[in-house]
Amino acid sequence: MKTQSASSQDPLRDARVLVTGGAGFIGSHVVDQLLLRPVREVVVLDDFSRGSRANLVAASADSRVRVVEGSITDLDLVRDVMRGTDYVAHLAALWLYDCERYPRTALEVNAVGTYNVIEAAQEAGVEKLVYSSSASVYGEAVSIPMSEQHPLNNRSMYGATKVAGEQFLRAFGARHGLRYIGLRYMNVYGPRLQYQGDYVSVVMNVLNRIGQGLSPVIFGDGSQIYDFTYVDDAARANILALDAAASDEFINIGVGVGTTINELVSSLLQMTRSSLPPEYRPAERIPVKSRVSTTDTAERVLGFRAHTPLAEGLPLTVRWWEKETGYARDQ
Repeated sequence: MKTQSASSQDPLRDARVLVTGGAGFIGSHVVDQLLLRPVREVVVLDDFSRGSRANLVAASADSRVRVVEGSITDLDLVRDVMRGTDYVAHLAALWLYDCERYPRTALEVNAVGTYNVIEAAQEAGVEKLVYSSSASVYGEAVSIPMSEQHPLNNRSMYGATKVAGEQFLRAFGARHGLRYIGLRYMNVYGPRLQYQGDYVSVVMNVLNRIGQGLSPVIFGDGSQIYDFTYVDDAARANILALDAAASDEFINIGVGVGTTINELVSSLLQMTRSSLPPEYRPAERIPVKSRVSTTDTAERVLGFRAHTPLAEGLPLTVRWWEKETGYARDQ
């Protein structure tokens, strides 16, 4: 464990940080940003069901990084890697669409697995746990922008597991004094976002269609509006939450600016120099039609404000996707 003198200089100086899901999309960026700080060790726990070792290539060159392959559903393993840990960034989870297809697995991973992490953290005496929740806990927006006081109107299995995780933390905080902060991300995008498989994010779905020479599909009329948050900002929120003196908080992490699906698709078509017309289909696959966050609490509690607007983050994402897939704009 770190010394008192070290913690007085920098909360993360000489700290051992466990990142569950650290090979994943947001998790790998959290690892990268942790390595910019004077940490002693970063332990990545990931089962690589969705994460990738490729996401950790740069980080793994740092001798402070240790990668452990395994699942948060393995309580003995979680307890083992938790020993001697000062801070936890808990990002491991089954993704939204996988939760809909495999609800019992969602329960085992996102609910029981999260309970395992929380229980092991409390037993190990960690200083703070930062939990990756989701704006999915809110369900459909009652009002825009959505503050942290918005009702938890979730209607999805994924959102249900995230609500459960939040409530576990409240219970452990009240009974054991476990210090924690939960981050309710809006729609996160950026490099390393998974683009392969049947179910991918809206940004990658559009890019993949363009890459195949197919019109991007828009469900409904395209007026759905979301808060698109660049992955570096989401990762930085984790670091700020580890640093923050605050605890017992669930905080929106977003830009605070809404973008419609029509606007998003138009931008992606322009950036890839594609003349393909969008294809509109019936709105049968739209779980939520609007989601834009307030940013007041993040600024007040964490000192967080998003640095990367969509106009800057989207081109970075497109260039990464082009490199990954070999897409040529002038083909």
